[in-house]
Amino acid sequence: MKLSPAQLSKHLQGALAPVYAISGDEPLLCQEAADAIRQAARAQGFDERQVFNAEAGFDWGQLHEAGASLSLFASRRLLELRIPNGKPGDKGAAVLLDYLARPAPDTLLLISLPKLDGSAQKTKWAKALIDGPDCQFLQIWPVDAAQLPQWISQRLGKAGLAATPEAIELIAARVEGNLLAAAQEIEKLKLLADGNQLTAETVQAAVAESARYDVFGLLDAALAGQAAHSLRMLEGLRGEGVEAPVILWALARELRQLATLAALFAQGVPLDRAFGQMRPPVWDKRRPLLTRALQRHTAARWGQMLCQAQRIDAQIKGQAEGDPWIGLASLCLQLAGKRIDRLS
Repeated sequence: MKLSPAQLSKHLQGALAPVYAISGDEPLLCQEAADAIRQAARAQGFDERQVFNAEAGFDWGQLHEAGASLSLFASRRLLELRIPNGKPGDKGAAVLLDYLARPAPDTLLLISLPKLDGSAQKTKWAKALIDGPDCQFLQIWPVDAAQLPQWISQRLGKAGLAATPEAIELIAARVEGNLLAAAQEIEKLKLLADGNQLTAETVQAAVAESARYDVFGLLDAALAGQAAHSLRMLEGLRGEGVEAPVILWALARELRQLATLAALFAQGVPLDRAFGQMRPPVWDKRRPLLTRALQRHTAARWGQMLCQAQRIDAQIKGQAEGDPWIGLASLCLQLAGKRIDRLS
């Protein structure tokens, strides 16, 4: 049966279903839904927990055996099944269908899936999750650009903060749809904001002071042409445990914006008008930084850097040779105006 995320909190106050499935590509919302189910399960005595990651080579017999065996340490238990690619295969589908037909007693099965495309939703195992009487299926939809300000406002409210429209716009512009980044910004603001009313100025100041090394500070240093400083910040981020995909996401976002602006300018669109055509719009205080950066490269060169960002993404995923951190350093240098003909 389908269960909307808005209904989840009230639903979890009652008796829990034998099976929950969470499907979606928004990591923060999926994680928070799973956390809520785990918390409710613990509150209702599901004290034993087993986690199965159904990656390549996974033995689906483990889930079958777990469902058939008795709990060793508690009267109730939580089984978690994570299917990163959303494709259990024939063996996995058979095990899932068998389990859903006869859910294990005193057991809650929590299944985590990416967004299922149309063909996947038509499979027998997916239909059993979506329509089965013993399963609650949560489809997590992303928050689009139009909804993001309201989402940020609600999130701030839950944190005990209020903000001006300009402050919310600034947060939205900084995170550009990345809800995990937005949640992290709000958590920092809870600690750093003076009082509970936020303005654009307090947001900018608080975020700038929130960490010694900051991904957005790295971007600003590179845009300002501070090549050596940007490399130091990159190493600082790496040393503090910031993952390469987070840095690449920020760099790629900036490169896409610069490539679009450069293309519009090359077509004869005045830069002021090009800034106004961007969605989300470019904040006034950032326009001088971007203008300086645009003077360093042609539109074609910005496109080449975007291609290099795609290669770094492949390196991070193990689909291409090379060290992604070297690639990130090279992109920072190029953004700062240093000509590099080839990425390592």
